[in-house]
Amino acid sequence: MFRLIVLAGLGVLVFRWMTGRWPWQPKVSIRSQAIIRAYRLLGIEPGANRSDIIAAHKRLVAMVHPDRGGSNEQVHEANAARDLLLDELPREVR
Repeated sequence: MFRLIVLAGLGVLVFRWMTGRWPWQPKVSIRSQAIIRAYRLLGIEPGANRSDIIAAHKRLVAMVHPDRGGSNEQVHEANAARDLLLDELPREVR
């Protein structure tokens, strides 16, 4: 019985090493991770509508604009987040 527990533990550790997640953690796609990151970057809740996304983008760009001490990279990241979230909206909402 002890051998079985040790083998199961080793199997779990090998799974973690190979996949980067524990077997009981849900598998999240790269696109889903990017969408979650975009919501966090813009500071809005999932399910926000088009006007919320655009308003949050404008607020963020106003803070990270190069004229205000930000960088072009931050503006590009904000633009990419906005575009990704707008693409996720249903067609009739756009």
